Amino acid sequence: MERPERLGTLDGALEAFGAVRPRLFGIAYRMLGTVADAEDVVHDAWLRWQQTDRDRVRDPEGFLITTTSRLALNAVTSARARREVYPGPWLPEPVDTAADPVFRAERDESLELALLLLLERLTPAERAVYVLHEAFDYPFRQIGEVLGTSETNARQLGRRARTHLAEERPATVGRADHGRLLRSFLAAARAGDLDQLERLLAETATSYADGGGTVRAAPHPIVGRENVARYIVGLWRKYGADLDMEIVESNGQPAILASHDGEAVALIAIDASDAGIERVLLTLNPEKLSRFQHQE
Repeated sequence: MERPERLGTLDGALEAFGAVRPRLFGIAYRMLGTVADAEDVVHDAWLRWQQTDRDRVRDPEGFLITTTSRLALNAVTSARARREVYPGPWLPEPVDTAADPVFRAERDESLELALLLLLERLTPAERAVYVLHEAFDYPFRQIGEVLGTSETNARQLGRRARTHLAEERPATVGRADHGRLLRSFLAAARAGDLDQLERLLAETATSYADGGGTVRAAPHPIVGRENVARYIVGLWRKYGADLDMEIVESNGQPAILASHDGEAVALIAIDASDAGIERVLLTLNPEKLSRFQHQE
């Protein structure tokens, strides 16, 4: 990003900030997993930017990336404390990547809901290195400067993050196979075909349901092919007849949007490997479905 003229003026500050804001939001969202938390971090970065002697800033983009990354790192600790008392399983907030201009050009793996969920298991520093390097291709030297550590240590953190994620998540299928599995999953659930669902699921499949304490949901993850299949069939028999189902794009992947009278009530995403569907992620919390309301 070129350094705008009159950076010390409000117009110059707005121009510089606006040019990089989508990237700042993308970093914060991947670090924190919710739109509101990410927007809070970006807002705080703007306040810091306003209060800075900008005429002394040689690299506005580097300054804003560093500021946002450090604010997000600080916010991770408080976000995790809130999730420890969250009612039931917590899932990242899904975003409509087909409609949202902030995400439209971003289709990288780090946006996927299943990966965002697994990023919660990393340390804040590991998560920051993974996001900055894998999603935004920042060099480890620059990441080390952001984190206040050495390039060598940043590389080690990145290696550790990739190792942890590889252990938790087998190699995923391509977009075409992912879409085929999702459509087959929807068809089997609609038909109440327990055997077909079991064939689609990996042996160690896990289902997570996030009701946020406002919608009834399974209080703990459901583990195992047979258990998940029975749970999904039971849900469909109880609620499916009253819901409209459509395939939408969430976090760069196809997902199932369930709605009633035009109001989104559930978003169902899957994560799949060559062994089948590994995770079923059911977002039921109304606060996390606001970006999918009133779908045409």
